Amino acid sequence: MSRDHIESFLEESKAVLERLDREGISRLIAQLVKTREQGGRVFLLGLGGSASMASHAANDLRKICRIEAYAACDNVSELTARANDEGWETVFDGWLEASRLGSRDLLWIFSVGGGDAERGVSRPLLPAIERARRVGAGIAGVFGRDGGQAAAAADACLIVPTVNPRRVTAHTEGFQALIWHLVISAPALQKDPMKWEALGS
Repeated sequence: MSRDHIESFLEESKAVLERLDREGISRLIAQLVKTREQGGRVFLLGLGGSASMASHAANDLRKICRIEAYAACDNVSELTARANDEGWETVFDGWLEASRLGSRDLLWIFSVGGGDAERGVSRPLLPAIERARRVGAGIAGVFGRDGGQAAAAADACLIVPTVNPRRVTAHTEGFQALIWHLVISAPALQKDPMKWEALGS
């Protein structure tokens, strides 16, 4: 019955919320503060549903936190041209190269799997992660399961706890939105009020 599904999904969500790594969230905030203080930019990557998370988060970082930020999937023409001409696996790497990713910048990844070469999961993330390592850029992310190769390489990341293996994607992507909204509204990062809050009651 739909009622059973609703209740179980919400109970699982409560369990995820209780198990979120508070220190991991603090490290994400600190990494973004550091990036802004050193005049760096944030480049956001995501595939599938996580691509829309990256786009929304880039908007919030720019408008609310005054951090220069870009989401790779916002330019569909470039993304598909690179996929068509150079291959799908290097689309993010080529975009970061053209963006002159450097040591003051931060690569922020939203991904359920986090990239896994052996299992063929989220492969376009992997050359991008390697580029960030080579140039000394920071790496951050919000992931599901064990976070894959992205979490292993990250300076700051949060892994959404798995409370039901059948709903890893739903919970991970749902909590991605909660986490980045928590982060951008942190006093250490937020520079400008959000519209409705600015209007008052």
